[in-house]
Amino acid sequence: MTEPTSLPPIAWRYCGDQVKRWREGAGVSRNDLCKAADYQYEYVKSMENGRRKPTLRLLTVADQMCGAQGKLLAANQYLKPEPFPARSQEYMQVEAEAIAVHWYEPLLIPGLLQTEEYARTLISESYPPLDDETVEERVNARLRRQEALRARTSTVFNFVVYEAALRTLVGGRDVMKRQLEHVLAVGELRNVSVQVLPMGRCPGAALNGSLVLLETPDHDHYGYVEAPETSALYADPAKVSLLAQTHGMIRLHALSVEESAEFISKLAEEL
Repeated sequence: MTEPTSLPPIAWRYCGDQVKRWREGAGVSRNDLCKAADYQYEYVKSMENGRRKPTLRLLTVADQMCGAQGKLLAANQYLKPEPFPARSQEYMQVEAEAIAVHWYEPLLIPGLLQTEEYARTLISESYPPLDDETVEERVNARLRRQEALRARTSTVFNFVVYEAALRTLVGGRDVMKRQLEHVLAVGELRNVSVQVLPMGRCPGAALNGSLVLLETPDHDHYGYVEAPETSALYADPAKVSLLAQTHGMIRLHALSVEESAEFISKLAEEL
């Protein structure tokens, strides 16, 4: 059985339809709009029919030609890429208000600790490839999340990072050296702790993937696990308890905060 083809985003279809309605209402032909915007006829037709995302240039020109007084141009804000993948948006809402975040990461530097160039390397090399606008939006969104480390000084942030994540040269040696130095600097914040899980320790649990434990201001507890193209946010106490036990076992085998800082510092010096 053939799976149904997914439709373009509803925002594309709605905004394209509005351009068409305003254009026809103002007596502007599609050819005239194409010439003014310097677009091919089929390209504009695809945008009006919602098969392509209406561009800022099309909205600007159509707004002026149709006398929309900013109403068409205002649609651009609803056409911007989502700052986070759909699968992680619920988690982001919980993280944004959490009073405690305990994060274990086996393969990559945790997102809240990433430098801009490290994050940009990861996001720009996503597959299938993302368009430039989406890359920019997601990099900026990741950097905005990091503001919580300094702004929410009463929130506890604990990170346990597997040694492999510290040795993987994302972006090359220079990028990774600055990344490790950044981890050390952030780790000096009084509400942030960073621990290293050396290779070979707690191998069963350590290799099962990343996990995050969160506590909200209402003392609700969540567990979050993520893998390529999938993720799950758990609120069920039994499931969260299992994840907490796993995290506790991993953290038990990790180096102390002081030992971890020395370990990361030596790795940075080697680069």
